Amino acid sequence: MSILIAPPATDIPDFARNGVNLASAGLGAKALSCTDDFFAEVNRMLSDAAPAFDPDLYDDNGKYMDGWESIRRRNGGHDHATIQLAVPGIIRGFDVDTSWFTGNFPPACAIEACNSALPPDQSTVWTQIVDISGLTASNHHFFACASDKVWTHVRLHIYPDGGVARLKVYGEPELDRASIGEQNLDLASALNGGRVIAYSDAHYGSFQRLLSPGRGINMGDGWETRRRRTPGNDWIILALGARGIVDAIEVDTAHYKGNYPDAVSVQAADLGRGFDNLNDAVVTAAMFWQELLPQQKLSADTIHDFKTVNAIGPVTHVRVNIFPDGGISRLRLFGKLAP
Repeated sequence: MSILIAPPATDIPDFARNGVNLASAGLGAKALSCTDDFFAEVNRMLSDAAPAFDPDLYDDNGKYMDGWESIRRRNGGHDHATIQLAVPGIIRGFDVDTSWFTGNFPPACAIEACNSALPPDQSTVWTQIVDISGLTASNHHFFACASDKVWTHVRLHIYPDGGVARLKVYGEPELDRASIGEQNLDLASALNGGRVIAYSDAHYGSFQRLLSPGRGINMGDGWETRRRRTPGNDWIILALGARGIVDAIEVDTAHYKGNYPDAVSVQAADLGRGFDNLNDAVVTAAMFWQELLPQQKLSADTIHDFKTVNAIGPVTHVRVNIFPDGGISRLRLFGKLAP
């Protein structure tokens, strides 16, 4: 029997559609501790891949599950796991995903957070930011968070035990403008708040990984479109982590050898805040944004450094065009924060 992949969520709230997953293992988040993970190791819960299910796969402790699963409790109490976020940030909401956990999901959960430079211990003061809330079998559960504080860690409580396929913590990474000053930074990096907000196609790979640190690990670790069979070209629109002036661009086609784009160009605009939910009119208008990088040839499995771009001033959003289709592993937009 083939491996099954959980379908994406429907009716996704704005905080999940427009936020950065601060609990992404690919961005550097990690589980520091848990009360128990007998059936499924806790760090699986932070994977960027969609939860998978292999009906025939077992290990020494029983059925292999793609997520965190604790032993059946026989002594009262409940289980919990402490997660160090990839970067400190403001949390806007959560997705507690129980995909494939049908008879072994927790009936309820709650979430706490703290801000600590050190790993949490017995003296850490936690703040509950999601009250005890019900969970159901094999489903996404979105919980909004109203706090505007910056947090470094979260603690997921499940009642009393069971399994969670994925925990996603959506929010905005903290940018310390005072310490950054006039330094160059990657304005598009997810760790700095960059995020994808629209695209023409993302049939293959994982488009969110386009803005992740490091190089891609394989051909599935980036943004790749299907083969275009109609006129035109593919594109992706990004919101930068902060309004800035871009002075260099890096396009990495790592692992894309027979399917890299023939060429790339970049357009940009200064839209300010409040344009994350791009409607059709704004997406159409993006075709006429100013040209930041004229069309440039690309090659297979290569880091392309474009150190000369058009001086168009501060920008908040960019549209990356690929001609006609194909895959890009990573994109960097280097520059300085705008005043």
